[in-house]
Amino acid sequence: MKRLFFIAALALGCVTASAQKTLSLSTYSGTDLQKYDNKTMNVYVSRYVFKGWNTISLPFNVSKEQINEVFGNDCRLEKLAGVENDGMDIKMNFVDCKEEGIKANVPYILHYTGESTNKSFTVENATILNAEASVSFTVANTGETVTFGAAQKHQSAEGLYGILAKDNADAAFVNVDNTSTGFYATRCFIKLSSGNSTMLTSKHFTEGELTSINSVVKANEKVNVYNVSGVVVAKDATANDINNLAPGVYVVKSKKIMVK
Repeated sequence: MKRLFFIAALALGCVTASAQKTLSLSTYSGTDLQKYDNKTMNVYVSRYVFKGWNTISLPFNVSKEQINEVFGNDCRLEKLAGVENDGMDIKMNFVDCKEEGIKANVPYILHYTGESTNKSFTVENATILNAEASVSFTVANTGETVTFGAAQKHQSAEGLYGILAKDNADAAFVNVDNTSTGFYATRCFIKLSSGNSTMLTSKHFTEGELTSINSVVKANEKVNVYNVSGVVVAKDATANDINNLAPGVYVVKSKKIMVK
């Protein structure tokens, strides 16, 4: 099992007693991950987090236990599970996923309850993966593509949505065209195929709220399927029909289910 050590001060790459080098991951300008792709090594991370909702994406796995050590047992880690039309807005459905930990190059939102501060830690024997960090979903009926992506290096915020630190009590992604700081490495953003003139809202689900399809829909049973806003998205659907719906959270027989 990987071990996690807190480091009291900011540090550059060091050499451990086993002579294994430590990669100091830049969470500001970014790191040339291509040089370390598929290499297993110790990784040092120094990352500022705000009280409330943050975004995070890392090029290696981090376990639930390690997440709790760094951000506290009461932190929440959620991934985007689907999107839907919400009148004139787009609703983004996020699902708690801390149990499975942080997976390499997956964008997440992270809720931190402590005071805003810098968090520094080292993950031992982490396998670095150089890959694009993004997931995409299409809004039914509109064809709008919603991409949840992450910056691997410092980049412009033009045309993107982000969570502003000044009002991050809610996971509210807003137009950040006018921000001069842009997105620093390991931070995540939302991009829409039609631009950034649409309002976005966020809905949060815990793992305990979701039920498996097979436990709700019996063999050969036909049911109506609703989105979480109560709009019918499929009539007389079988379990197989539901499994073929676009990924997201749905309501069947008053139970919330997730199609992956």
